[in-house]
Amino acid sequence: MTLVQAILLGIIQGLTEFIPISSTAHLVLASRVMNLTLTPEQLTSSIAVIQLGTLIAVFFYFAGDIWNISLAFIRDHVALLSGSGRGSRPRLSHEAWLGWLVVIGSIPVAVVGLLFKKQIEGTFTKNLWVIATMMVVIAVLLAIAEFIGKKIRGMETLGIGDALAVGFAQCLALIPGSSRSGSTIMAGLFVGETRETAARFSFLLSIPAVAASGLLELKEALHRLPHGSMTTLAVGTIVSGIVGYASIWFLLRFLRTHTTGIFIGYRLLVGGAILILLFSGRLSGL
Repeated sequence: MTLVQAILLGIIQGLTEFIPISSTAHLVLASRVMNLTLTPEQLTSSIAVIQLGTLIAVFFYFAGDIWNISLAFIRDHVALLSGSGRGSRPRLSHEAWLGWLVVIGSIPVAVVGLLFKKQIEGTFTKNLWVIATMMVVIAVLLAIAEFIGKKIRGMETLGIGDALAVGFAQCLALIPGSSRSGSTIMAGLFVGETRETAARFSFLLSIPAVAASGLLELKEALHRLPHGSMTTLAVGTIVSGIVGYASIWFLLRFLRTHTTGIFIGYRLLVGGAILILLFSGRLSGL
């Protein structure tokens, strides 16, 4: 992988990780166009490492939220365990409760990810038939969620039902073409969250999953990738972080006044185009 290719992958990752159009689909297509000479396992490792850049973007953008949640989580549990405020029945604050929701919502993808680790790293997740199909399927489900979702609930109303719904939806992101943000925002809309709330919770919930997969693949990438690849990957990771931060800023503001219709249309267009090329034999599925 050349430096230019790493930068291009970083830009694509940063643009598509948070916008619900599937980063994996675009990275796999880009790797085809650039003729990257990587095995499926090496490509999986490269993508996961570059994703760490967008994880850093989440940390920077939500630094205040993450600090408040972490501080409240520790403070409130210390108060509960020490029995301080006895008689006043100390309870978890909204921030501490949100920390638990992130933990609960992260369990499904952790379990499924570990169970199907080999399949995720193999050729299945690079199959364009799978990618194109999921591009269309999630687009349809997102459209249904937009139509029937009440879109009235904010961050302060989130509960265990939201954590489980969005957490299980995040498992769909393990299937290429689904999109982590697309699947989780879709679930949030189905359970009545506003578009901005669904996106914010989606981004917070991505932190444990992306961190775990990225750090695990980083360790394996050191052994899988050719000598010298880590330097170019580091550049791609930095680029993805910068572009990813801008993407978060854009999407949260966009969803305050717009639907996800433009992303639904884009997914249908790209997914449909890939399927047509596959059926016509102009494009290979693997």
